[in-house]
Amino acid sequence: MREWLGNKWAAMPVILILLLLIGLGMHWSSEPDTFGIRKKENAPSGEIITQTLIDVAETLLNKPGGFLSNDVLPPSLFLDNMPSWEFGALEMTRDLALAMRKDFSRSQSQSIDNPQLVIAQPKFNIDHRSWLIPSAESQYQDGIDALTIYKKALSDSSQGNAQFFTRADNLRDWLKQVEKRLGSLSQKLSASVGQERMNTDLAGDAQARQSTPNADEVRIRTSWWKIDNNFYEARGACWALLHFLKAVEIDFADVLEKKNARVSLQQIIRELEATQQAIWSPVIVNGSGFGVLANHSLVMANYISRANAALIDLTELLTQG
Repeated sequence: MREWLGNKWAAMPVILILLLLIGLGMHWSSEPDTFGIRKKENAPSGEIITQTLIDVAETLLNKPGGFLSNDVLPPSLFLDNMPSWEFGALEMTRDLALAMRKDFSRSQSQSIDNPQLVIAQPKFNIDHRSWLIPSAESQYQDGIDALTIYKKALSDSSQGNAQFFTRADNLRDWLKQVEKRLGSLSQKLSASVGQERMNTDLAGDAQARQSTPNADEVRIRTSWWKIDNNFYEARGACWALLHFLKAVEIDFADVLEKKNARVSLQQIIRELEATQQAIWSPVIVNGSGFGVLANHSLVMANYISRANAALIDLTELLTQG
């Protein structure tokens, strides 16, 4: 009896450590809530969008557990849903940072890049799994610092080199990139049940060619191990895009009113808000399309596809005179 009790108490530290790691893992896997867009009276063009980009990037670094994608120790080492979520949000952050550098901050093609955006944009492109020197967190923080300097310069009338142009063509070019991002996410989510797809790579152009031939029909099915990763990547991307579009509604208010496009943007925002509903299942369920069990990936794909369809309509409105 005494020996049994001794073994029992010897195992207690191990059990407590395991319980602590499990608790931390559950806490760190909780997704950040959406946050309100910081509004400011008489704010210069682009300040709201820039601040929102900063807030999204800071959330990636400062949420519970910090940035987990590059952690090499437990419990982060065993988590994959939150790193996938982070990657989705990071991809949207990278796209907007690039658009700000090459489009929003420049008047025409012959203008020069803003020096702070030249610093910020590449900082967000470091491998999100980099953990040694330099670490992903340090590079992202450098990007945030450069964006903060750029945002302050927008309000300084003495610094004419810091500009943000709220034009329809600038907004359209960025939204075109967002379309491709959402389209890719939707396709990956839809492949959760497996499907036969016709090869449409060259459709619409009789003279188009590709490097190597593909079959006329392709069967695509997501690996069982990747289903939840794809789901959380899409959820993180929609979380970040939701905030960016809310900022666009403020900064590009005049452009949207002129094009009668505000309601189209609001519809996209509504669809993206639906992607952030609470998940009541402890796991991402992958039932067949019309089976007994739900399929969370197909539900997410539906919301994203509807948002993307509205996004295409919005870009068409911005193209019109």
